[in-house]
Amino acid sequence: MNSIAQAVPEAALQAIRKLIKEQGFGPGDALPSQRDLAVQLGVSRASLREALSSLSALGVVSVQPGKGVFVQALQDVPGFAWPFAAQATPLDIFQLRYALEGFAAGLAAVTLTIDELDSLEDNVAAMRNVLKAGDFEAAARLDFEFHQRILLASGNQAMVSILSASAEVFLESQKLPFIRPERAMETWQEHRKILRALARRASATSQKTMQEHVRNAALRTGIVFVTPVTP
Repeated sequence: MNSIAQAVPEAALQAIRKLIKEQGFGPGDALPSQRDLAVQLGVSRASLREALSSLSALGVVSVQPGKGVFVQALQDVPGFAWPFAAQATPLDIFQLRYALEGFAAGLAAVTLTIDELDSLEDNVAAMRNVLKAGDFEAAARLDFEFHQRILLASGNQAMVSILSASAEVFLESQKLPFIRPERAMETWQEHRKILRALARRASATSQKTMQEHVRNAALRTGIVFVTPVTP
């Protein structure tokens, strides 16, 4: 039977946010030491460090080696704006993409043609160039194109129809992770990892790396969601 589990670092991230809010920490306030935080939250130091790294990237805390962890801001995502609130939340879209695109990547691994693989390689190379140039709008469009090509290569017309009908919503969700420019190259690195799995025709690995990428993209936006785990 399936159960729902939340990755420990993600659970720690949510717990730290709750701690900041409920205990009234404000910008500039120091949080308990990492050792005390780990004990208080019941997580390992490694999981805590990963959670703090994500919160630091989101601008929620500042981790200062040798000094401590300080609250930097209380907003979730600076500059965040979502124009499709009447249709679906960003969380809804990331969860849909996790399921849809992970499955599509698994299919595409065994159906991709050489030409389609070459196009994906060109896309990944182009994304690296535009990210180095700081053109995040172009990077988001290349991100959308990368995912679109994999969906098309999967051969599943129902999934392609969902993408076509909601293309603007999907594209907007792919702009969100670029809110944090210092983490923008992570998208390119994850695309490269997906491409390697596809090139090896490794279906299970392609599905897993795509799902990891979508979940990481959501996390870079400040969105954490639970994923189904089969024991």
